[in-house]
Amino acid sequence: MTETFWIAATVLIVLALAFVLYPVLFHSAGARERADLRNQNLMAYRSRMKELDSEYQAGLLDDENYRQLKEELAGAMLDDVQDEALVKPVPSGRKTAIAVGLIAILLFPAATYVLYQEWGAMDQVEQFLAMQQIGETDQARQSQMQDLTRQLRERLEASPDNPDGWAMLGQSYMRLEQYGDAAQAFRRLANYAPDERARAVALGLAAQALFFQSQGAMTDTVTQAIEDARALNPDEVNALGLLGIHAFSQQEYRNAIGYWERIVTVAPDHPQLASIQDGIREAYVRLGEEPPAMASAAPSGPGVTVRVSIADAFQDQVADDTVLFVFARRQDGAGGPPLAITRLTAADLPAEVRLDDSQAMSPDAKISAVDRVMVTARLSRSGNAIAQPGDWQGSLDAPADVGPATGEPVELVIDQQLTD
Repeated sequence: MTETFWIAATVLIVLALAFVLYPVLFHSAGARERADLRNQNLMAYRSRMKELDSEYQAGLLDDENYRQLKEELAGAMLDDVQDEALVKPVPSGRKTAIAVGLIAILLFPAATYVLYQEWGAMDQVEQFLAMQQIGETDQARQSQMQDLTRQLRERLEASPDNPDGWAMLGQSYMRLEQYGDAAQAFRRLANYAPDERARAVALGLAAQALFFQSQGAMTDTVTQAIEDARALNPDEVNALGLLGIHAFSQQEYRNAIGYWERIVTVAPDHPQLASIQDGIREAYVRLGEEPPAMASAAPSGPGVTVRVSIADAFQDQVADDTVLFVFARRQDGAGGPPLAITRLTAADLPAEVRLDDSQAMSPDAKISAVDRVMVTARLSRSGNAIAQPGDWQGSLDAPADVGPATGEPVELVIDQQLTD
């Protein structure tokens, strides 16, 4: 990029100097006047020669006089030409102009380079182009995923008896954040599931998609999907999780504890076990009770360790019981649910948290499946994971590498308040 810029700049400088210096270096002062004088002399010579020819033919001149006058006229013409050739006036100041031009040729490009290095913004230009290329790449990837998802749906419509295909379609729509389409795909998955437990899971995933679509509101369609799932399996974990989140947001902490503790009982290997346990502890704190001892989840493979703090400007604005979400998303902006999420409170800040597969929201979207992630921390006034105006938030300036738990934590500061 830098080489291309300077090549283009050099070409433009040379063209500019050429326009300025060409008249100085190649202009011949008085050339037009001398050309006009020669033309006049030539016309006078030819006119006089015609007169001599006419006089000679009329018998006014004899041979001797005719020859002598022609020789004199030709000699005068030669004298005029020689005088013009010898007299070549040098334009005043031309040597100085040439010297100035040569100095400009040498100094102007060098000065341009030095001054641009001092005051220019090449680094910002390169950053802008890099961001533009990334944006174009992400847009192309998003468009490609849209096309593949559309093709998959067309094939499933033609041959619908394919549970794996409907599951993949639903997850693809979740990544594209087309939650309504995802809910439809999961409902179709329920129609072709091999047993009632699998059907319950599909309906629970449909309820989750509808919950995202409603931005965390427990609408009638979400409630109906949860009831459909629990009618087949009262312990369907996706439905229990949504009920726990809703109960917590309504300050029904005892009910939230009941739903989440049931998940821990029926699914001890749940990928979100650590986050669920954090929610249970927080619900007990809100009730003013001592949380029961829980087995801490060991780090589950690759992940990111983050040290979260809050900017001094917001310290006095945030209540200690404000819910804190720390979550990781794909760095390419492909959308879908977070790859890992954990829940704390503002009273825990500053806090060091580990995001790994134990906090995954979906078995198909894990942090261990990617190399780098963007991490965000959000203090939620409502206790809802969906961002709302008034929440405080901070994100990493650059994607973090996913690696073992022994790595150094990355620093994340909550330094902005959301306005829309």
